[in-house]
Amino acid sequence: MSHPSPPKDEDEIPIPERPPSPPLHTTFSVRGIHPPTFSAFKPRDFRVPSSQSMNHVAWSCDGKKLAAVGVDKLTRVWNPEKNPDIRSAQSYSGGHSDDVDYVSWNPTHPELFCTSSQKDRRVVFWDARQSKYTQQCPLRVSPAKTVYAPDGKSLLFISIGHRISYMTFGATGEGSKEEWRSFDREPVVGSSAVFNHAGDGLVVSHSLEHTIRILDYPSMNVLESLAAHVGGCMALAFDPRARYLATGGLDSIVNMVDLNDWVCTRTITVCENNINDLSFSFDGEYLAIASGGNYIDICATETGIPLHRVPALASSPTVAWHPSKYAIAYCGQTKAKEGGPPSTAVVSMFGLLE
Repeated sequence: MSHPSPPKDEDEIPIPERPPSPPLHTTFSVRGIHPPTFSAFKPRDFRVPSSQSMNHVAWSCDGKKLAAVGVDKLTRVWNPEKNPDIRSAQSYSGGHSDDVDYVSWNPTHPELFCTSSQKDRRVVFWDARQSKYTQQCPLRVSPAKTVYAPDGKSLLFISIGHRISYMTFGATGEGSKEEWRSFDREPVVGSSAVFNHAGDGLVVSHSLEHTIRILDYPSMNVLESLAAHVGGCMALAFDPRARYLATGGLDSIVNMVDLNDWVCTRTITVCENNINDLSFSFDGEYLAIASGGNYIDICATETGIPLHRVPALASSPTVAWHPSKYAIAYCGQTKAKEGGPPSTAVVSMFGLLE
């Protein structure tokens, strides 16, 4: 499978067309017009009785489906616009023999997704239109995260041992079946990774390293290393307009790196805890931050100014903006209180879904 050569200069990376302007009631602050009134929205929290946490949520590329995993061997998928309650979800089972930890949607197809389990060491591929999985891929390592390439034909899997490997989709020869295949090659050290918009490069971080690394894909050769955080970098996210890379660390700081010169242009210090996850809104105007606190912070991308703090029932390991609306999804686990109800898994949504 051929891939374009890595760009020699970041200015050569093609910038995707800007998404169409949103409705007038959700216009941009950087244009001198009021931003969405985030304070007018209230979180919608849905509990799943369980002593385990809900670990990950993700939107399909068209935003019509939300998937949640973490409680058991099931993957729950539902349409929040029709019914936001997770109890309306369709359950997908049979692919894993143990708890499911992570879910990723194919960025080019709204029905295709994959799930992974650290305990059964599998990545399983699904088509939401059918109940049975389409392919099981046993691994030698325990996958903690999965990351699709922009073309949907490559997939990184990151092990709990901080090793990054990948698999690709295709046929090995004429007349052979197209399927996912992993490569038996030396993995790259790292605990988080994100593809650039062209799909021919990666940014990789490690929870115990203060630098981030820029890699060529698929060779995985290191092109450059940059200082990022004190104590380790936990989260990475590219602005959909290809202007910024956001990095979040154990130092509770979010850095905004300008992709023209790979220099940090501003820092966001609104959080009091380590950063767990980052997500840009579809237009790139806003950044949502999940941290160790019981809240989600929303900040303006261009200024770093905090706009709203969303109260949460628990700290969330992840946060995800809807691909075309000002709405976020996040999840976690409530803490049991003495004399009170037991801990429960929770999935939450905030923003305008209608």
